[in-house]
Amino acid sequence: MKNSILKATIICFLFGISSCVCAANKDAKNENEGKVIHINYTDFNKKVANVNSEWKYLGDKPCILDFYATWCGPCRMISPFLDDLAKEYKDQIYIYKIDVDKERELGRMFGATSIPLLVFIPQDGQAQMSRGAMSKNELKNAIETVLLKNKK
Repeated sequence: MKNSILKATIICFLFGISSCVCAANKDAKNENEGKVIHINYTDFNKKVANVNSEWKYLGDKPCILDFYATWCGPCRMISPFLDDLAKEYKDQIYIYKIDVDKERELGRMFGATSIPLLVFIPQDGQAQMSRGAMSKNELKNAIETVLLKNKK
């Protein structure tokens, strides 16, 4: 009797741990949904495109790359717009921020000589770039026309 109670306790304990692990993995996956995601070179290679091969977007939904710097006034100006749009379009797009001071190689690859530089990458089709600050309405229009044009 004591042995079967012990076995039942161990099984319940192990089931509880696996449930917690599964919940933690789900939370980690959804952690960035609805948020702007700061990425580095390694993240870029996993989420956007492998820089060592032919260009092929790796994401499961369209994205915006925001090349910025912390000292850049126009970059700071559009940051709240991007935060709002990440929430608004959380199920439809990703918004990635790349700090050009920390990720110089990515900045060079995209020609980020003036910032902010926004790169709109649709699921299929050509990426489009925009240099300089944009209003929230202009950003929203670009999302609708460049990134989500085939989703309607």
